[in-house]
Amino acid sequence: MNFPQYTTTALEDWVLNWYIKHRFVSPKDLNLRKIAMKYEIFLHYKPIQSRYVRFGRYKEIVLNNTLDNLEQREHFFHELCHAVRHAGKQSIMPEAFRELQERDAKHFTLYAALPLHMIKKYDISDPELLERWVNDFGVSYDLCKERLNLIRRRSYCTRSF
Repeated sequence: MNFPQYTTTALEDWVLNWYIKHRFVSPKDLNLRKIAMKYEIFLHYKPIQSRYVRFGRYKEIVLNNTLDNLEQREHFFHELCHAVRHAGKQSIMPEAFRELQERDAKHFTLYAALPLHMIKKYDISDPELLERWVNDFGVSYDLCKERLNLIRRRSYCTRSF
């Protein structure tokens, strides 16, 4: 089995269920515009820092167009988390709450960029796994490595108990 005794988190389950509900089943389905449209979020590319903006009912994710495509995809998932899970303006919230939102967005990015139901189709023992994920999911090697390490840690921890 590829992911022996792997334990998901509530956040990972939430992302997984959303993808399955909206029929995002393979890496090629992870089109940023399609994902944004499901949440009624406009997606724009500009030479400014990536961000999520909301004015009343208008929602927008702006991606820094000076970044490479891999970084833009990671920024998209990070900002998407702020759009669908967070409230408030970070510039005026307590530092601890802002840090909590940023940690949540980091985990969300791992789960949304490399969804479990898609990565389970890969052989976890493949020595070229990370390169395959980079190519298929369009995210950085470092993000893929972090995701794989998380899977290994959770599988290891589960077996220890």
